[in-house]
Amino acid sequence: MTIRAHHVGMPTTRSALDAWKLDRLRSMLSNVLPSNGFYAAKLAHIDPNAIESLDQLAGWPFTFKEELVASAAAGIPGNLTWPVDRYVRFHQTSGTHGRPLPVFDTAEDWAWWMDCWSLILDRGGVRPVDRVLVASSFGPYAGFWSCFDAVVGRGCLAIPAGGMPSLGRLQLARTLAATVLVATPSYALHLAEVAEDHKIDLATLPIRLVIVAGEPGGSVPATRTRIADAWGADVLDHAGATEVGPWGVGDASGGGLDVIEPFFHAEFLTVDTGRPAGPGELAELVLTTLGRTGAPVIRYRTGDVVRPIWAESPRDGGCPWVHLEGGILGRADDMLVVRGVNIFPGAIDDIVRGFPEVVEHRLTVSTRESLDVLALEVEDRLHSPDRIAEELRLRLGLKVEVTAVPLGSLPRFEGKGRRLIDQRSGRGTAEPS
Repeated sequence: MTIRAHHVGMPTTRSALDAWKLDRLRSMLSNVLPSNGFYAAKLAHIDPNAIESLDQLAGWPFTFKEELVASAAAGIPGNLTWPVDRYVRFHQTSGTHGRPLPVFDTAEDWAWWMDCWSLILDRGGVRPVDRVLVASSFGPYAGFWSCFDAVVGRGCLAIPAGGMPSLGRLQLARTLAATVLVATPSYALHLAEVAEDHKIDLATLPIRLVIVAGEPGGSVPATRTRIADAWGADVLDHAGATEVGPWGVGDASGGGLDVIEPFFHAEFLTVDTGRPAGPGELAELVLTTLGRTGAPVIRYRTGDVVRPIWAESPRDGGCPWVHLEGGILGRADDMLVVRGVNIFPGAIDDIVRGFPEVVEHRLTVSTRESLDVLALEVEDRLHSPDRIAEELRLRLGLKVEVTAVPLGSLPRFEGKGRRLIDQRSGRGTAEPS
């Protein structure tokens, strides 16, 4: 059961939320613009005290990851507000869509991360009595580090499982009676596969909640169901980015994501025209951090494709944050056009995960006569790929060549799963699912 612990003083109406966000934006800009050379140049015409509405952001320039990467000299981010000596944490992006981006945080900014994570932990009903196993190698990526620090701050027993084989992590979860697992969706499923191979009954573990992040799978219905069934636990989806922060959280009783609006302002641009999107339209998510003063991003083009829905009233007594139906549907640069049909790899993932006999899969996209062509490899215990091809044809209206490959032959992933091999001209790299 999900236990909610809403923060005292958080706004509970849309008008109060917008006023809260506007005040945080003005405060952040008052600190940023005099000292941050990157944004002082981009927003030279902005007077923080003259901002009367969040709607005014629509006239400001966007920030792109490519320009942040280009601005980083000798490993120092270009969007720093303060001298480097004031910063206490270094992280970097994974680089799955280009060169890794270095990201620095001050102690105050890291406290802001913790405030964001506190709301995420509230959604999962995480309490001091919980024992939280963080199944990650950690590395330089901020997500698992921030989660680990947040559960320590909550008073939980935080269990780091970096540098361990999967079987060792399962044994540690059993020995310490872990109640919460934090992992990517791919790795949560892989741990379940390892448990099955070693005759470990996950039902005997006290895991009640699996927090997933790093991939869209936590809001993909079939993937979410497989994780929940494998672990006998609730599944809480979470979204974030090292350069942005932990911006989204789902619900342990259902799919989709809410933008954590007290700390982020979200805008949505339609995928086809780039105009402001309305409810339910396919749109790219644009985010502005509210409170991360040392390394802010303002009108940041995330590249994540979503369908926004604006709540009319508070849910369960909390903030009426904008909801993203289906979570992150894909990346704008991963959208496939196959015989005139627009699809994302996540749609294929949802269908394939609906076959419990399929252990793992990989999608290859190539170009033929200016159209994307799809080929799918599956590790199928039934060795019957035709039934999968037929389901793809029925649900997507597309012919996908499906081939069965030997069990255990496809890669497994601890971090972001890379199940798409993009052979289209100018791509040629494996991208996250």
